[in-house]
Amino acid sequence: MRRVLPALAAACALAACSHGGSDPKGQARGGRPVLVTLATAETRTMPVQIEAIGQVEPVSTVQVRALVAGQLEATHFTQGQDVHKGDRLFSLDKRPMEAALHQAEAALARDLAQSRNSSSELQRYQALFKEGGVSVEQFDQLKANASAQEETVAADRAAVANAWVQLSYADIRSPLDGRTGSLMVTPGNLVKANDTTPLVTINQMEPIYVTCSVPQQALPQIQHYQASGSIRVEAGAPDAEGPRSEGTLTFIDNAVDPTTGTVKLRGTFPNRDRHLWPGQFVTTRLTLAQEPNDVVVPAEAIQTGQKGLYVYLAKPDMTVEMRPVATDRTVAGWTVVRTGLTAGDRVVTDGQLQLMPGSSIVLKGSAGHAPAGRGA
Repeated sequence: MRRVLPALAAACALAACSHGGSDPKGQARGGRPVLVTLATAETRTMPVQIEAIGQVEPVSTVQVRALVAGQLEATHFTQGQDVHKGDRLFSLDKRPMEAALHQAEAALARDLAQSRNSSSELQRYQALFKEGGVSVEQFDQLKANASAQEETVAADRAAVANAWVQLSYADIRSPLDGRTGSLMVTPGNLVKANDTTPLVTINQMEPIYVTCSVPQQALPQIQHYQASGSIRVEAGAPDAEGPRSEGTLTFIDNAVDPTTGTVKLRGTFPNRDRHLWPGQFVTTRLTLAQEPNDVVVPAEAIQTGQKGLYVYLAKPDMTVEMRPVATDRTVAGWTVVRTGLTAGDRVVTDGQLQLMPGSSIVLKGSAGHAPAGRGA
């Protein structure tokens, strides 16, 4: 029994030495302070924004078709070319239409001569009618003939005008300013009037629309800020770098889509730089207002736990505490914190996985480590 007690005492002494008499609560799993990166909470003016995926749509798109049948004689543009309203795009063979015009003009000349003759004959018989040399029946017939000739002349004039219109349709012109697409018919082919296949499609490029849908919960907020002034909209490709195209919110749909619970919005963009293209999918961002004096921290500082969101707050003795926070939104990598932090608080932005409340920390770069991340 005497041999067992000294051995047990030695084991207890060895365990006490291994702890060094210190509290293990403030150490990392390996017994050393945790390497972290810190950032300082600060106040900034932060935009109130809503982001959504949108699609670019032309303000106007026209499928150009022939209004008369004929043989396509020539095209006067190249595919993908910008055209202006009134520019000639296609020419049809005019000879059949010119012949129809000449025929209508000849009929007009013939009937006009007959009308003049009927009028002269009516004037001559009018004097005889007054003297009783012509019966009432004969005089009424002469008046009817003269009136019928006048109506025939009027119909001929309308036929001539229609022939001129048909002839004008032989030159097919652009109805708007825009950019042409693929040419669907080449010269030499016969085209039909109002054919189902358009000759070419023209999209208006300046200005241009961007349409997106946002959750119905955002509608009151959008309406509130729109009542105070115009709402700026930005749009660009999801992976695009550099400045984004800017426009103005010009349309809010009059109903919420019951199948998705969203409402459609549309922004109008000048698009003078042609960065937006019809059919393109873009990321849209509505800036509703600028909110001053928001407390913000880098988004990577915000952690999610069983009880909600929290951050690791660095204390002056280089230990950390878990601080619950309530956040609002994240803009450009910065998260707005409504409660839980004040400007000047230092929070951990990297190394949280090794931390627990009370852990000791050391800044990366303090022991030969390169600094990482934003902040201290």
